[in-house]
Amino acid sequence: MAKVKTTFFCQNCGTQYAKWQGQCNACKEWNTIAEEVLQKPEKSDWKTAASTTKRVSKPLQIKDIDVSEEARLDTLDNEFNRVLGGGIVPGSLTLLGGEPGIGKSTLLLQIALKLPYKTLYVSGEESQKQIKMRAERINPENNNCYILTETKTQNIFKQIAALEPDIVIVDSIQTLHSDYIESSSGSISQIKECTTELIKFAKETATPVVLIGHITKDGNIAGPKILEHMVDTVLQFEGDRNHVFRILRAHKNRFGSTNELGIYEMQGSGLREVSNPSEILISKKDEELSGNAIAATLEGMRPLMIEVQALVSTAVYGTPQRSATGFNAKRLNMLLAVLEKRAGFRLGAKDVFLNITGGITVDDPAIDLAVVAAILSSNEDEALQNDFCFAAEVGLSGEIRPVQRVEQRITEAEKLGFSTIFVSKYNKISLKNTAIKIQLISKIEDVVDYIV
Repeated sequence: MAKVKTTFFCQNCGTQYAKWQGQCNACKEWNTIAEEVLQKPEKSDWKTAASTTKRVSKPLQIKDIDVSEEARLDTLDNEFNRVLGGGIVPGSLTLLGGEPGIGKSTLLLQIALKLPYKTLYVSGEESQKQIKMRAERINPENNNCYILTETKTQNIFKQIAALEPDIVIVDSIQTLHSDYIESSSGSISQIKECTTELIKFAKETATPVVLIGHITKDGNIAGPKILEHMVDTVLQFEGDRNHVFRILRAHKNRFGSTNELGIYEMQGSGLREVSNPSEILISKKDEELSGNAIAATLEGMRPLMIEVQALVSTAVYGTPQRSATGFNAKRLNMLLAVLEKRAGFRLGAKDVFLNITGGITVDDPAIDLAVVAAILSSNEDEALQNDFCFAAEVGLSGEIRPVQRVEQRITEAEKLGFSTIFVSKYNKISLKNTAIKIQLISKIEDVVDYIV
């Protein structure tokens, strides 16, 4: 009888050890090292299971590599395409993570039912009947999507060899297991081995693979950190299960930008693409309220109009409170100091609360002016006009600094019906014959004159 080979893995970062120890040297976590059975034969790739012909890879000069046929696959989902950088790249491996129940399986099943390509949807969590029930709500008429309920990678590759799909979707990577590793599904060694087999398959056949990944209580994708290094793209599906809106972000993308944002609305018939995010980020109200200002920001290449809410009140506990939701609290303190030093407003003894509506977090410095306007509006208890918006950065000396791609922000504000946009006079603007009034300002005192 052959001796059983075992090794020790850190369940947090995936570092391998020859023997057990209390603390991981790599991530410094305690009691995360566990023993796993490890027995790996020499032939442990996807082609062994699929019984395909072995191909030898040869080095090529970069000028001789032909990329003319590597066109991206259109998913017919504009939000998903935008986040990926224009579509799915052949041979790529994409990892989608998110909270339980957020809609990861629904999103990928919906895309699989939309795709005009032959798609294999592999599920290790649901039966074929359960997936069929969900598919009937989304798109019951589709002849290109094949459903397979299987967890063993060797059986999956046999079905892939017989079906020859154009794209493979796996739900989820933590449920797969390989015969080459004797540990249980979801363990460090199983996740690494199954992902390695899928990468070999994707790269050698130019078939894109999309994986769903579970996350831990800390919000990180379960398994070793090396999993995120192995794949080409890491997507995060975010949102609150108590609300209907979902946000898709790219944390890593070898084929595009990581600044793009996709927004969906969860409905009974699936996820609806939100082509105009401003409709969910700006609240609808019949009367004018103080402390509200609209900012023109950018997420990647997409312009967004977001609402900034501020509340300024007398500090009742002696020590003034500073609280910001969706905005950098240190930057809020900086803007309050500028208002006190340059504009003469005594805010040191007042509580200031700031909120970015819609549940999103904004890092764009172009919303500085809208934050200042909202704070001044709440402090004076005078409402701003509903058709005013702002797009400028505020400097420490009180100057209004220019921002990038201001013309794109102006065009978006004009399209949504705003009458006036406040920008820095140092921005070079070549727009002509615009319906929106472009108000050029150079220092924070000029803003006070329009608001107070």
